[in-house]
Amino acid sequence: MRLNNSLMLLAALSTGVLARLEGHARRHVLSTTTVTELVTITACPQSSCASSTSTPAWTTSVAPVTTTPTPEYTPTPEPTTSTASSAASADWTSVPSDGTYSTSGFGASTKSSGSSDTYKGNVGSPYGSNIITVDASVASEYKYVVQFTGSSTDEWEVVIWNKYGEDGSMDGWFERACHTFKIAAGETIYYAFDTDSQGGWAAGKGSVPVNDLGEYASTWGEFDLGSTVNSGWSGFDVSAIVAQDSDMTVQGMKICDALGDTCSSITSGAGTVSNAYTSAEADEGGIGGNLSAGAVRLAVTLDYSE
Repeated sequence: MRLNNSLMLLAALSTGVLARLEGHARRHVLSTTTVTELVTITACPQSSCASSTSTPAWTTSVAPVTTTPTPEYTPTPEPTTSTASSAASADWTSVPSDGTYSTSGFGASTKSSGSSDTYKGNVGSPYGSNIITVDASVASEYKYVVQFTGSSTDEWEVVIWNKYGEDGSMDGWFERACHTFKIAAGETIYYAFDTDSQGGWAAGKGSVPVNDLGEYASTWGEFDLGSTVNSGWSGFDVSAIVAQDSDMTVQGMKICDALGDTCSSITSGAGTVSNAYTSAEADEGGIGGNLSAGAVRLAVTLDYSE
């Protein structure tokens, strides 16, 4: 689905470093506060450093959106340290009945800046603390949660990055991951993301490949979670653009909205592509899942095959 002058996904990249920098940020500020139809959007990083096919579209109006930075808060004294669970939690998709979400383990939220392609959301203070690993038993307490399920046969490596690197440049996918972890065959690992986080992750058998430009060059998952500039909407997609443009292997990956019925997936070698980005769609917008404001639960299957 193509978004109308609003939420453009990170995934649409084109060849060349400059083109990648611009394409990766394919997301426009809403030009109106009036929404008559819902659309679908997308949006990701370890610490250091889809919607159902919504048919509605954003309507242009005269009232401009005022970007309100995410309020800062004091980090909790005891950050979460659990890293993995060998079995998926039966209730990780549940949502607190009182609408109150945990922020335990997150650093302070950074202020947003820029607009359109240059929009910079929350990257955490200290850098990368907007993304944390959490135990399956507490995953449901957080607002934005991603469940990673490993390959059925091999250990894989996963890297997660913020759209903006620690030095403030829009280059988080150039070997500037703020989280790196190994996931064993069949293992399940959970990550929680703070509000207004944008970025992506890449995965590979044994290690994540890198191209000559220094970009992570395996299949990507991209995310935009609780976007302040887009009135709290979230989005996600799977993208093979960098891998294909680099003439490197396209790994299988599937991302599904566990609270809805939208998925984005690519099988190994791009044999089957469903609601996801390949080089052919690099200039398109709106592919993937676009979720209205609220809790997000994304289920990621690595080494995906049908």
